[in-house]
Amino acid sequence: MARIDIPEGEGGDAAQVWMLRPEMAGAAGKMSEAAYHRSKLPAREREAARMRVAQLNDCPIWLNFRAASVAQQGASEELYAHVAEYRSWPGYTDRERLAIEFADRFVVDHTNMDDEFFGRLRTHFADDEIVDLGLCVAIFMGLGRFLRVLGIDEACPWDG
Repeated sequence: MARIDIPEGEGGDAAQVWMLRPEMAGAAGKMSEAAYHRSKLPAREREAARMRVAQLNDCPIWLNFRAASVAQQGASEELYAHVAEYRSWPGYTDRERLAIEFADRFVVDHTNMDDEFFGRLRTHFADDEIVDLGLCVAIFMGLGRFLRVLGIDEACPWDG
């Protein structure tokens, strides 16, 4: 249950919360749009990182969110199901593992992203891809935590 009074309307609390500050809602929408439609990362890498952020944020919306558009790009339920065991599950590529590890470190211990980690990251990702991954993870973390803090736990009908 939401911790603030949110206007009723189409899409429920997760959609209507933005109507409390419509002057700022566009920025949140643009961030989501950027992560889902402007990222150059493959959907599986981005979604694996997003799911790790959702797990760490304990965000019901992001934990349950599945965009049809990313499913069409290869993000399967199996991909989501093994994110917590990313180090050992054999179904991930090296890039997917690193994307999940990046998300994990970013959320839990960002100061622990040392030169060794960046060396491994740069072996598999170009610098612009690292920036892309970092921005996507920042967006997922920020918006997910915001919704979690407000107690909003129902997803809005959005397809990424």
